[in-house]
Amino acid sequence: MHAMTGSNVRTLTSVVAQSGGLPVSSWPAMAGILAAAAARTPFSAVEKAYTRARLADAGDMPPPVFIVGHWRSGTTHLYNVMVQDDFGFVPPVATGLPWDMLLLGRAFKPLIDRALPETRYIDNIPVKPDSPQEDEIALANMSPLSFYHGIYFPKAFEHHLNRGLFFDGCTEQEIADWQETFTYFLRKLWLQQGRKRLLIKNPVYTSRVAMLHALYPDARFIHIQRNPYEVFESMRNFYARLFKQFALQPYDHVDIDEVVVSTYVRLMGRIDAEWPSIPPAQRVDVAYEDLDRAPLDELRRIYAQLQLPGFDAALPRFEAYLASVAGFEKNRFAYSDRSAALVEARLRPYLERGGYQRPGRKAA
Repeated sequence: MHAMTGSNVRTLTSVVAQSGGLPVSSWPAMAGILAAAAARTPFSAVEKAYTRARLADAGDMPPPVFIVGHWRSGTTHLYNVMVQDDFGFVPPVATGLPWDMLLLGRAFKPLIDRALPETRYIDNIPVKPDSPQEDEIALANMSPLSFYHGIYFPKAFEHHLNRGLFFDGCTEQEIADWQETFTYFLRKLWLQQGRKRLLIKNPVYTSRVAMLHALYPDARFIHIQRNPYEVFESMRNFYARLFKQFALQPYDHVDIDEVVVSTYVRLMGRIDAEWPSIPPAQRVDVAYEDLDRAPLDELRRIYAQLQLPGFDAALPRFEAYLASVAGFEKNRFAYSDRSAALVEARLRPYLERGGYQRPGRKAA
């Protein structure tokens, strides 16, 4: 099942129109995606009315906690640990059927559960019916502004990447539309999750912390960082696997290495500029290496810095989860001299700032 199967007709037609046409080999897949969207349209309209009626009487949503950081920096690991506390999160049904998660999603949940892969496409992390997901795939099914559309339609990769990550070339109305869709999705998710405080993980939001703070002035932010050597190699694998799984157009022309390093520089530059605008009591920096070495100490520090309640009550669940993944085998990559030279040439300031060394080499 393609990730866009949960989209609506308006989003699909808008994205396809921007993407340069499909090869004949992808017509059956797109026909199936469009047919699914068209068939769900009346049900989606009913759910939208139902959702708005429920939200009208729901009151204020608690401010979310956002986990940000470049892809492959440990955001998923931190997310999986923290949801052992009593947070609301993005389940697979909300990712696959964001327009229909409250009504039709209940009926289709068994099918969605059976269709889930055993592990994520990009690594060995298991996927279960209650596994927390990032919200970007859901939002890609609701808005033309998502970098995932560049993965689905690589002919327009740069167009979708830059608009979806940095809003390059977007009008004020397009950005306002995205914000409206985003806030609607979060409030709807809040209902689906029993009105619990939401914990949201999305690397895209590394470029939007100031915007999110403006939308949710009392939100909390956790920024996790990791050795850029590790991130670079893992991101090459990220793109290679997602293109293979989801691309509806050829993608051989995409220079993945250049995409990784140039995006890294822009993304980290954006959060460096915006991070100080968040009040210190609402933000915390985390090094993946510290989280990996002493996870409970780091979690205690995160909770204390952000003044989040419930650490002691959740501690046994944190411990149980960490014990359950203690034998997890991480992806392992070869760090070639060529890759190292590229990282050192383009990402040196971030290597020096974190005191990072090339994996497998001791500090001089």
